[in-house]
Amino acid sequence: MTLKWMAVVVAAVSLTLCVTANVVVGTAHGGDPVPFLVNVLAITATGTAIVLAVVADLHERLNARITALTEFLIARLNELDHNTGDHNTGFVEGYLLSRHQDPAVVPIGPRLHGRRAMLGGDD
Repeated sequence: MTLKWMAVVVAAVSLTLCVTANVVVGTAHGGDPVPFLVNVLAITATGTAIVLAVVADLHERLNARITALTEFLIARLNELDHNTGDHNTGFVEGYLLSRHQDPAVVPIGPRLHGRRAMLGGDD
């Protein structure tokens, strides 16, 4: 039994016990009320269980949406990977292997230190 349904059961039982105790004590003892502490504890338990059930339901819905979004994203990425592939890698590697040539590493040139910023009046 999930947390949500256990909280719903606790709320229903607590509320039922509170109402039943008030009715039974009120009719059996000629209108004497149930002690205030008993009513407060029952109502507090009911309210807490209802809040817990709502939070558990929201968590369950959020988890389901995240799972559905993740599955959709995985399916879409797999579809894109299947459709596009990396065709250029095989072409370049095949071309270089057919020429028996290792790819050259081109070093990055030195930075030009002689640059200066042009202001509005400079020509």
